[in-house]
Amino acid sequence: MSYTDLLIERQDHVLRLTINREERRNALNEEIMIAMRIALEENIPNRDIRVVLVTAAGEKAFCAGGDLKPGADTFGFDPAEPRTAFAGLLRVAKSCDVPIVARVNGHCLAGGMGLLAMCDMAVATEKALFGLPEVKIGMFPAQVAALLERLIPPRKFEEMTYTGEPITAEEACDIGLINYVVPAGELDEKTNWLLGRIVDKSPTAIRRGKYALRATRDMSMDQALTFMESQIGMFGMTQDAKEGLAAFNEKRKPVWPGK
Repeated sequence: MSYTDLLIERQDHVLRLTINREERRNALNEEIMIAMRIALEENIPNRDIRVVLVTAAGEKAFCAGGDLKPGADTFGFDPAEPRTAFAGLLRVAKSCDVPIVARVNGHCLAGGMGLLAMCDMAVATEKALFGLPEVKIGMFPAQVAALLERLIPPRKFEEMTYTGEPITAEEACDIGLINYVVPAGELDEKTNWLLGRIVDKSPTAIRRGKYALRATRDMSMDQALTFMESQIGMFGMTQDAKEGLAAFNEKRKPVWPGK
């Protein structure tokens, strides 16, 4: 399926999703939200895909949030539909069994923060700002709050939501919102480095491991240990585990079956 506002590429075990609305600061519309969700649903079952990259066109904005131009109907609401397109995307992304990496090429604001929060790791340009400015237009970051309040320290999160003021990339890195901050000219190199460090590892271990981490996230320690006890034997039964052990003993790089 092809879309105008979202570019979808598959190469070297990477599913690359690029928001293609540079003239609108890569603002979100319903087409992008639905297209991104469908792309994940259609491609993640393919075991050749080992990581997802989410990024955007240009150098100024990763995502400015919802499109505020007249007639965009970004905040349209159907009382007969209990689920929104954006929440649907966030749910699918957070249930994804492969890592999702954000390449933050510019400012990340409002709904863009939701895209960032649905990713597992992020590399950002040092010029990027991160913010939740919704209160400046009489709105509130309601949907993205469900994810961000688990990522940002409480007092910092509340400051960002109640003041609407952004933080720098360095500050975002300091509070654990992103993994790496680099000059704009080094963004691709650092992003590709991170993708490479994921792709060359066991895809089966990562898929099963991410599933296990997701399952235990809201459990008590005792519940999580009990669940993990049942999982550890499963890892050892995979073909990847057998290949990994053989490669270790033979002092060579593993060739992962992905099974």
